[in-house]
Amino acid sequence: MSDNPSFVLRAVEDVIYEDRPIPEIFDDEVLVEVKKTGICGSDVHYLAHGRIADFVVEKPMVLGHESAGIVSKVGKKVKNVKAGDRVAMEPGATCRICEDCKRGKYELCPDIIFAATPPYDGTLCRYYRIPGDLVYKLPDNLTLEDGAMMEPLSVAVHVVANIAGFRSNQTCVVFGAGPVGLLCMAVAKALGASRVIAVDIVQQRLDFAKNYAATETYLPPSFQQGESRMEYSQRNAKQMREQLGIEDRGPNAIDLVIDASGAEVSIQTGILIARTGGTYVQVGMGAPEVTIPITLLLVKEINFKGSFRYGPGDYALAIALAGQGKIDLKPLITHRFAFTDAIAAFNTTKAGKSPDGKGVIKAIISGPDVPLNEY
Repeated sequence: MSDNPSFVLRAVEDVIYEDRPIPEIFDDEVLVEVKKTGICGSDVHYLAHGRIADFVVEKPMVLGHESAGIVSKVGKKVKNVKAGDRVAMEPGATCRICEDCKRGKYELCPDIIFAATPPYDGTLCRYYRIPGDLVYKLPDNLTLEDGAMMEPLSVAVHVVANIAGFRSNQTCVVFGAGPVGLLCMAVAKALGASRVIAVDIVQQRLDFAKNYAATETYLPPSFQQGESRMEYSQRNAKQMREQLGIEDRGPNAIDLVIDASGAEVSIQTGILIARTGGTYVQVGMGAPEVTIPITLLLVKEINFKGSFRYGPGDYALAIALAGQGKIDLKPLITHRFAFTDAIAAFNTTKAGKSPDGKGVIKAIISGPDVPLNEY
């Protein structure tokens, strides 16, 4: 059988459409007809550079991993969904038997098969095979576009609810108002944050954040001539404290700092402004090595953590928060493209704006033969 058009990356800036065989499923798997797929920064990075860290594109690979669709076929052991169900797809199949899987940290599984991470194919195709326990039925009030957004929302849920253990009435600062940063703000707000401060170097992004989920925004100053990064971060942190009334202890202190930018100065500033005994979570990927104020991290006993993808319960909570109306994903979808326009979708995302000047937050590609307005 062959009716599975797929968007394939062959090499740097070399993509084509291929008609690939329809996958055969095992008893514990389902076949999903992919309807909507969001473009992630990692997809763009593979297209532009052919690698992320040690993950190198060495053979043709289907792109895409933020997807939702309709179940087309179900293995005989699958009980949680049936053919015709609308589902969000968690795109990382783990081994289930390693130490990390057994201790409930399956996102750290060394043998994870993650969509569109070399050498594994992604979801920008008509049909995608996936374990039955990694598809989640969508409530009737959520669209398939909402379903595609469950992947980045689950990243944010993992950061805020899982890794940070964020609680109601706590305060939060998020560096970086891109898709993941905005969703971290939205999750913090949905969980009852008393204060959500957005930090970005682009005023337009801050304006969006304020209208979306942030209670306050902060635009960092420019570098001064001859100033080191650490000197800048110290000045930036001082200005943040003065401008926003941030203190090191008490009700005006910052309980949780999230960096979704990967920028060294954001990481440094975040450590400087976190409350004594507070939590810092790194989710943004930037330079592989940065300088941090390690002594301050020590004497303030900051709980410094990394966050990678998502783990047990994150997709379920993401769907619940969106389904209950506590998080609105629709404002984040700024651009829509047909499957045949996938190259334009990637180029627009890479440029950060479309030819009409509209800034990109999240671009969605419809599946093969799926209308743009079929949500």
